[in-house]
Amino acid sequence: MNAAREASLVIGLGQPDRGDDAVGPVVAARLRDLVGDSVVVLTREDPTALVQTWDGYRVAVVIDSVLTGAEPGTLTIRQAGAAAEPLPTHAFTAAGRGGSHAFGVAGAVELSRTLGTLPEQLAIVGVEAASFDHGPMTDPVIAAIDDAVATVVATLARGISALTESEAGSCA
Repeated sequence: MNAAREASLVIGLGQPDRGDDAVGPVVAARLRDLVGDSVVVLTREDPTALVQTWDGYRVAVVIDSVLTGAEPGTLTIRQAGAAAEPLPTHAFTAAGRGGSHAFGVAGAVELSRTLGTLPEQLAIVGVEAASFDHGPMTDPVIAAIDDAVATVVATLARGISALTESEAGSCA
């Protein structure tokens, strides 16, 4: 088994200079100090990069800003791994901007599902955004960072546990 398949992956998705879109990279930076060598922590600005980035990993968590209509700073968790239901095209939309960012996380998930590169366990941890303007994150999103970090750690643990249980069951 290659090293990538033995490790878990966290991807902080977002643009650091676009207000609340910076939450993914900020959470990823905090996680680097908390997780061991078995977790690879990366940041990406473009969701189209996800299709190749998570290929080969069995457990992955993406942290990103989302617009669902909830209060800014609200956390949303969506399971999207290989066995999960397909994501609707409107799920985890890309802040209403055009270009490659309009492709979004849901598009990356579904393209990966089609290509067979989707991790077995994939969770998307979304933090409800208020602003994508150039500048700093808004106060509600800043206040949600610690909860987002804890949620990503717990989500990773559940994903690893689910794989371990699945493998133990298939050996029985």
